[in-house]
Amino acid sequence: MASDSPFFFTRIECPICKTVNEFETVKVGSYTESGRDTDFCPQGVKWRHSRYQAYDPLLFFAATCTNCFYTREFNNSYKEWKTDNHFRTYRLKSIKAKHLDQLARADSAIRQMGAAIDVSRHPVESAILKMHLTVYDELLADRVVSLDVGRLYLRIGWLYRNIGHSENPSLTFLKGLMREMDVKIHDLRESQQKCENQLLDFGVYMTAHYESNEVTSEIKSQMLPYRERFEAELQNGLQAVSNCKEQLSRMSDLAREYKASALGTDDAGTTDSFGQSPSFAAFQAEIKQVWDGAVANEQEALEQAVFYYKEAFESGTGIAAGNQQIQASYLIAELSRRIGDYDQARLFFNSTIKYGQDFIYKNRNDQSKTALARKILELAMEQNRSMLAEAKQA
Repeated sequence: MASDSPFFFTRIECPICKTVNEFETVKVGSYTESGRDTDFCPQGVKWRHSRYQAYDPLLFFAATCTNCFYTREFNNSYKEWKTDNHFRTYRLKSIKAKHLDQLARADSAIRQMGAAIDVSRHPVESAILKMHLTVYDELLADRVVSLDVGRLYLRIGWLYRNIGHSENPSLTFLKGLMREMDVKIHDLRESQQKCENQLLDFGVYMTAHYESNEVTSEIKSQMLPYRERFEAELQNGLQAVSNCKEQLSRMSDLAREYKASALGTDDAGTTDSFGQSPSFAAFQAEIKQVWDGAVANEQEALEQAVFYYKEAFESGTGIAAGNQQIQASYLIAELSRRIGDYDQARLFFNSTIKYGQDFIYKNRNDQSKTALARKILELAMEQNRSMLAEAKQA
């Protein structure tokens, strides 16, 4: 019987610390997309197995070493890094020395982000952290590949866009269990308090027996020997209730610890707390104190993506003429539009249209070669018209 898991595992030795990790690779056909946004962000992702619906596929885009937190895009180049002479000769030495230096610092961004990854409790946030770590390690190289860094920041932006759209189903179930536990402990406390109040009321009631003026002295003399016995039993009862109160207090403390362990928060996950921080945004703000490359929202991520895409485009490094050049130009335009830089967006939309038309004309006899360019050209013209129309209405 075939496994219903959408993953298979790939073993890779970490280039930095030599730890052998098993990373999850998503099987082809494990999920579908209903479409793509205008910046190519996947939309309507649906996993074949609903239990994985909380997972953004980008969670598996990068692989993080469980020991030293070295992170790299999880592609064939990484899987075969031992045979990649360029990586081993020109990039690894610099990255390794700088990475280990940062890892040795208790407050480093690498240490804090790596330790905060928790896929079961925070799948989307963990994907964002893994992507940040990938950026961090990419920037440690002596020669930074700006196009790769731009691609990573773009995907961080996509993750922030989708961060509120999904929650781990198992986490939702756990939160329900914890709420039920809170209710039951509250009921126990109420029962304990009710028992204590009833015992005290019973003591007042019995005292009235002995002090009643309606009872003759002769009968009182027969009742009084029982007074001390009742009072002794009442005190025993109150002591037992007091012991029960202390026991319930210990149970409440244990319940808080249990919730913190299960949900990663001290309040049963009823807030958006992230570890010891009040929120994931607050955690990212803390990371920004030690690393200015961290981004705390989609806007910041797209701003960084535009910067690195533009740097790669203007230098011509890593961008091939043709479809890749057209796509990079379009992304600079579209992301500039999204962050509100309309002058730059207009400039690059026009450039995209020019590049696209020229490329399609020169390759007009090759439909397969121009298919992507035609699609991007249509997007560029549509988004440019939309932006101009919005500008007129403003």
